[in-house]
Amino acid sequence: MKVTISDVARLAGVSTATVSHTLNNTRYVSGETKEKVYRAVAELGYTPDASARSFRTGKKKTVGFIVPDISNKFFATMIESVENYLSAHGYHLIIANTKEDPDREETNIRLLTAGLVDGLLVASTMEDFDRFDALIPAGFPVVLVDRTFEAKKYSSICVSNFQPIYRSVCRLSGKGAKRVGIIGGLPRLSSTKERVSAYREAVADCGLAREESLIRYGDSMENSAQACLDELLEQSCDAVIVCQGLMASETIFYLQEKGIRLAKDIDLVSFVDYDSNFYQLYADQMDCIVQPVEELGRAAGEQILKRIEKPDAPVFEKVLTSAYRPYDVPGAK
Repeated sequence: MKVTISDVARLAGVSTATVSHTLNNTRYVSGETKEKVYRAVAELGYTPDASARSFRTGKKKTVGFIVPDISNKFFATMIESVENYLSAHGYHLIIANTKEDPDREETNIRLLTAGLVDGLLVASTMEDFDRFDALIPAGFPVVLVDRTFEAKKYSSICVSNFQPIYRSVCRLSGKGAKRVGIIGGLPRLSSTKERVSAYREAVADCGLAREESLIRYGDSMENSAQACLDELLEQSCDAVIVCQGLMASETIFYLQEKGIRLAKDIDLVSFVDYDSNFYQLYADQMDCIVQPVEELGRAAGEQILKRIEKPDAPVFEKVLTSAYRPYDVPGAK
């Protein structure tokens, strides 16, 4: 037989209203009483009826998160950070995976905004803002994550990598590099555009080779870095910047397979998108640009809940900054 809220109230020695206020945080309840309620909930294995609560409050206590690649550890780490924050505030998270396909993104937006969730986090793979905008119901709480549009109609949380990339190119030039290549993600994405823009500006300022062929684009998915790297190596690049963690790890493995030594035969600047001991193995052989992915996830969770509570609040834009960590050159003072 299903455990009811009345069963919890009876065991805790309180009213059903007190149990409801405790679980939904809708009225002050003393710490002692809360403890009794939570103890009764745990003992009975009570699960609140989410559909009934949604009917009463008008909220589902659920947020959707549309991501381009759930297998990518950058997004997996971000998802975990978002979910931890939302769970601590009584919300659930639904994940939709687009695989960098705008049509899949459109389908998922239509599905999630049709009454399944209270708000939506989106790491969009679309380039066409008008297409994206037309899919969002008027007044629906949305926060863009990691990727943004030039039109600032929706609130956003992103990371700026302009300065870290600019500094990395200048450092490579100072070490004697002449031909610095870069492997970016999909060229339509705002994050890719910023990174390539920083590269172009730094290359020009440092007097390095300014050739469009030194700019290669992967798709930020698995197995997209090797072809780009081959093209850069054929052009005698002596340094490479890889603008995404998954592609960077593939680059390291591929260079090893080809017998090309980091910091000796080629200089590498690697994006670090998630916490991994793997990068520690090469910390003394390459420069790293470390993205604050967990902070990005927490900020996204915080801002979507604020948006749900106040859908008409002014649009905000929060920009975090990656950390540039150059390795120590042996023998340098």
